[in-house]
Amino acid sequence: MVARIYQPAKTAMQSGKGKTQMWVLEHEPQSAKSVEPLMGYTSSSDMLSQVKLKFMTKEEAIEYAERNDIKYRVREPKKPKRRPMTYSDNFNFDRKIPWTH
Repeated sequence: MVARIYQPAKTAMQSGKGKTQMWVLEHEPQSAKSVEPLMGYTSSSDMLSQVKLKFMTKEEAIEYAERNDIKYRVREPKKPKRRPMTYSDNFNFDRKIPWTH
């Protein structure tokens, strides 16, 4: 039973950083999912795969995992590299790629 501790990335539908500040402890699946032949439902007998615990800090999540004897892996978030730019930079005369419309 191994758990992942990570900070979720923002979804493609978000422009802000909503729901990305919390840390999540999530168990990795122990068994593969199976398809029920009659109806085609996907199911699993692994109940821990349904559990997602949220914590305010990474240290709280690690402390919880150690207190409950859960093996864990911490996945550090990747910070985006952003170049400071203003709107008027889109229309500069000396742009590397000419602006055409």
